[in-house]
Amino acid sequence: MWRAQVKIVAALWAVFIFITPALAQINSLTREEMIKYTAQNPFDRFPDGRPKVPDALLKEFNSMSSEEVMGAGRGAGPAGARGGGPAVTFVSGFQVLNPGRKLIGRAVTLQLMPTRPEVAGPDAEDWKKLGNAVPLNHQSALDVLQAGDVIVIDAGGNINAGGIIGDNLAYYIWKKTGAGFVIDGAIRDLEGIATFGMAGYFRAAIPPAIQGLMVTGINVPVRIGNATVMPGDVVFGDREGVNFIPPQSVQALIDSAVITRIHDEWTRMKFDQNKYKSTDVYSSPRDPALIKEYEEYLKQKLGPEAYERYRTRKDPRQ
Repeated sequence: MWRAQVKIVAALWAVFIFITPALAQINSLTREEMIKYTAQNPFDRFPDGRPKVPDALLKEFNSMSSEEVMGAGRGAGPAGARGGGPAVTFVSGFQVLNPGRKLIGRAVTLQLMPTRPEVAGPDAEDWKKLGNAVPLNHQSALDVLQAGDVIVIDAGGNINAGGIIGDNLAYYIWKKTGAGFVIDGAIRDLEGIATFGMAGYFRAAIPPAIQGLMVTGINVPVRIGNATVMPGDVVFGDREGVNFIPPQSVQALIDSAVITRIHDEWTRMKFDQNKYKSTDVYSSPRDPALIKEYEEYLKQKLGPEAYERYRTRKDPRQ
């Protein structure tokens, strides 16, 4: 009987070890915490609780620009609970790896800080106790990447800590995700990375490899410039910079961006006629006849049902 009980306890312990998140180190969110801090997410989730914005919605960003995303984001509702902040946060000042390629995907976050042995040591021991043969380092975050993910690395803008990734790890990211990276820090092997055709944003490119940084969180809130980025946020980058979009704002943003695109299309059509002053048409028409013409054009482009939703929807900021 005693031996049977021991076997049962051992089996349960094995199950516990198997389902315990392999990323259980300092400042990492449990599944319950992930759900709590992303409670407004309207979509499915990954097994670890990270929001999973549908691929079909991600594809809608292919035809967008930062101007459309930011303009639409102002009407897409607050990002945080109880009136918390803008729906979209734009971060500029990056070097852009391939300016013609857009970065679109779901954020996987990595937080790196200057090494403190009294912090890094116990954390490394905990990591080892979980059965991890390879020491905890920045590659630990890369190992969890999936198709459609964007690795977002907070290194505090510290370029003196060396290149966080080089051409080999960049190639791994590219092949694993099909997307790219945002690194608030440095990269190395730029000549090699530039040949992949992937999207990437970084502060500097320097020859030395990463040094003096410790992992303090994987899939936790991180700071990139003026943005707080949560795991599962949609990352959208173009030639101008990077936008971070909470899942709960994605659908409304896309709907608003469609309106913006139709508005711009109509505006340029009027400019092509070369009979209006810019202020007659842009940023919005004032003449009743032009207003009616624009509304008819919008209705035609959207279709009756979508146009009615546009006309009757309430301002989500109210």
